[in-house]
Amino acid sequence: MTSAPALSRWSLRRRLLGGLLLSTVILGLIALVDTWGEARRTAQSVSDRVLAGSALAIAERVSVDLSGDIQVDLPYSALDMLASTAEDRVFYRVDGPDGFLSGYEDLATLPGAPGDDTAFADGRYGDTRIRIATHFGQVSTGEESLRFSVTVAESTRARDALARSILIRSALRLAGLAAGAALIVWLMVTNALRPMDRLARRLSARAPDDLSPLRADIPSEMAGPIDAMNSFMQRLDGAVQALRNFTGNAGHQLRTPLATVRAQLALIARTTPDAAQDSIAKAEAALVRAERVLAQLMVLARVDAAAARRALPETDLAAIARTTTAEAIPNADRFGHDLGYEGEDRLIARADPVLCAELLTNLVDNAIRYAGPQAVITVRALSTPAGPVLEVEDNGPGLPPDALPRLLARQDLRKDALEGTHGLGLAVVGEIARLFGAQLQQARAEDPPRHIIRCRFPDPDAA
Repeated sequence: MTSAPALSRWSLRRRLLGGLLLSTVILGLIALVDTWGEARRTAQSVSDRVLAGSALAIAERVSVDLSGDIQVDLPYSALDMLASTAEDRVFYRVDGPDGFLSGYEDLATLPGAPGDDTAFADGRYGDTRIRIATHFGQVSTGEESLRFSVTVAESTRARDALARSILIRSALRLAGLAAGAALIVWLMVTNALRPMDRLARRLSARAPDDLSPLRADIPSEMAGPIDAMNSFMQRLDGAVQALRNFTGNAGHQLRTPLATVRAQLALIARTTPDAAQDSIAKAEAALVRAERVLAQLMVLARVDAAAARRALPETDLAAIARTTTAEAIPNADRFGHDLGYEGEDRLIARADPVLCAELLTNLVDNAIRYAGPQAVITVRALSTPAGPVLEVEDNGPGLPPDALPRLLARQDLRKDALEGTHGLGLAVVGEIARLFGAQLQQARAEDPPRHIIRCRFPDPDAA
């Protein structure tokens, strides 16, 4: 037999949260790429302003000496403007109309476009990456204007450090935003799914035979599945009712003709010769066995129906034991047995009274049929620390030690029913005991030898 495939279970909450986090990560990466470019532009803009200010401060100290040549009184405070925590290197150069005047002669200068005061560019000084600013100015000698340029450069450590700092702060803000959004979505989804949790609890609390339409305060998105579920339960309820009606009608319709045939056999037995009596007796025994099998199968159907009830009523086992014993005495007398009752006047357990009576009837009937000739059979209802107990004891051979588990197995029902063995009765006993949560045991006692089948019920007062 192949088992049913397991249902795939997934969490709507996890899917929503995972989708949000994935989309947030993708958008965050795009935002970080854009932030990195913006951070570099911002850092470069700040660096350019500092370089332009430093170059302008030097240009203001350019003058003409008495001989008409350009001279520079370098203000070192202008270079101090470029000092940074990144320990950038600073370079400068001053050029006049005739070429180099002061500074780093191998520092590249920038060509100026017409109308530009300051030109900017990235470059290299040796192995160092630098940012270069060249300021163009002129100074008057009284007769003419002399053009000059001031070039200032610094390494890009501070600029890169500023860009990284902006990027890291932006990344931290985005991470905090993603975490906050995930928390908000988790709370909102949890709150939105509460109606489903309440619905699940209501369904779990229902009795299995409660197929009434489900009414619950649910979101409009769940109305379709709930309506479909209610429609299914309505159809299922109709099918269950039809099955119950069929079972009841089938039992009645089958028992009636069987009883009629038995009555006709009894009339025929009074008027037929002795030679046919043996065949008539066998036919009547077969009918009795068929009636018994039918009754047992109907009891099993009742067990299945009773299993749908959540709560079992409190039942007096002692009263049922006394009544069952009294009803079985005529049958025990036909077999020549001594049947009696011992035990409590009142013994309470949680059990269906009709099924409990059927359980004990099967045990007593089994003892009457198979205990052997002139047996002593005792029915007991006892109160023990572990819970109420029903016992049927006889001084017959009893069952083999491994027979009870096999006979209690429901898979043997069809075989036992066809063969007419006593296993069907004990299988019914096993089904009823499982319904009540009771334990079936068999035991042997000596001096004198006795066989005992015991059914121990759960303590009704236990939590």
